[in-house]
Amino acid sequence: MTPPSANDIGQGQAAASVNPANTAGVGKHYVRYSSATVLVMLAGLISFPALTRLLDNTQYGILGYYDTWMMMAAAVIKLGAQHAILRLYPFGGDDSRLTHFATNLVFLPMIVSAGIWSVAVIAFSSISAWQGSAISPVLWCGIVSIPLLVFNSQVEMTLRVSERSRLLTTTKIVSRWMELALVLGAVVLIQRSALSVYAGKLVCMTIVALFYASWVKRHLHFSRAAIDLPAYRASLHYSLPLVLNEIAGAALVSIDRVMLKHMLDDYAVVGIYTIGYALAMQLSVLMNVPTWDAFIPVANRVHSLEGAAMVRALKAKVLLPATYACIGMSVAIWAIGSDGLQMLSGPSKAASGPVFAWVGSMYPLVLLMDLAGFGLLLLKRSRTVLVLMLMALAINISLNLLLIPVHGFMGAVYATVAAYTTMSVARCLLCPRNLFQMPDRRALVVAIGAAAAFLTAVHFAELSVFQAHWQRVAIGAGVWVACYAAPVLILDPRMWRLITHWRTELSMNIGR
Repeated sequence: MTPPSANDIGQGQAAASVNPANTAGVGKHYVRYSSATVLVMLAGLISFPALTRLLDNTQYGILGYYDTWMMMAAAVIKLGAQHAILRLYPFGGDDSRLTHFATNLVFLPMIVSAGIWSVAVIAFSSISAWQGSAISPVLWCGIVSIPLLVFNSQVEMTLRVSERSRLLTTTKIVSRWMELALVLGAVVLIQRSALSVYAGKLVCMTIVALFYASWVKRHLHFSRAAIDLPAYRASLHYSLPLVLNEIAGAALVSIDRVMLKHMLDDYAVVGIYTIGYALAMQLSVLMNVPTWDAFIPVANRVHSLEGAAMVRALKAKVLLPATYACIGMSVAIWAIGSDGLQMLSGPSKAASGPVFAWVGSMYPLVLLMDLAGFGLLLLKRSRTVLVLMLMALAINISLNLLLIPVHGFMGAVYATVAAYTTMSVARCLLCPRNLFQMPDRRALVVAIGAAAAFLTAVHFAELSVFQAHWQRVAIGAGVWVACYAAPVLILDPRMWRLITHWRTELSMNIGR
């Protein structure tokens, strides 16, 4: 059979073809991804308080600073291959198309990425040697980790788009707990430093990469005869704007730390910001990662086979539980998030509490808006997505320049919230109307009313009378159950039915 042309790949019109053994609804994938995320989060709830207590603010600031550059370097070297894999997977699974896909959208990008990394390392090492400056061991660990990050990312995206959620989630769980053991072991037994953290992560990434390499050898096939450079160029036409988008996204996440360091010249301030931001990111993973991992591959398949109307129907079903979960988590973090951070990391990290409260409250609401406005990538409008990300980055940088000198690290917090909110609202406004789906009106009214009741109850409960942070968190959680969760279940029987019949509702009703 003749391999698909570049135009076929660019238009993404291949017949639907995920292996029937792997095909499932959003709900079934979500159960797997969310269960795995909870187990990964448990590891995070151990590593976060442990590292914040074992490392001082300066060492934590070094971690945040170097992570920023490593994230952006990995985004450049991947050349957006993971985006092309996700959107241009050949739904129609005969061997010829799958071999063509693996050759041109998996193996060729890996080879190109390895070449770019090798040239960059040689150039960077030569410049450092010529200037007579030594490269720090922490930076070397970060440099060596980049190709491992790229390889693991591309294999994981292949597993995700082919809907092998069971294998992917099992690997994620095992690797996260292995990383926890290696990092804490290095920090406790060797040295309490950022270098020990990076060394533990590097060992873990190497083990995972070896496992993925064995899977690739069994399931993906490279063929010299299948090399199709026009098809590869067609994939780059779609993915390169998303490379810049990913770089801008990494900068949006991390530019605050860089600007705080250079504007205030204090790693300790960077550490305060990073601790609060890191916990917010950890909790956002609980909602964002399983939601998008489950939703996007199925939405791509539904859009390719059944059209925009069915995508909206799929989104409506997903948005019902998402509305209650996102609003509920947002108000809970706003009310008791600062105490929760201090409970986990100790009173010495109290300054990070407001950072977590603001950023942690923002992420769930952004997720809700992004679900409603998801559609630009279904139509391959990657340039529009890039423009929105660059707009958010420009807003963030501009506000940082204005607010950091006045408000310190909280100025970076306000800038971040403003940038993310603006970008999500813009995505909703620019989403094609036949793909845009507002959350259910009844769910919005009930969720907002219950959230207002919860915040009012917390205000009058005067939690400040309790000295221990764990007491405030425990009482606040009880008030949340009584004033938010209970009214939601009483006023909207659909959620009660979803919880009590979760297997049937998730696996059958939330989209195949």
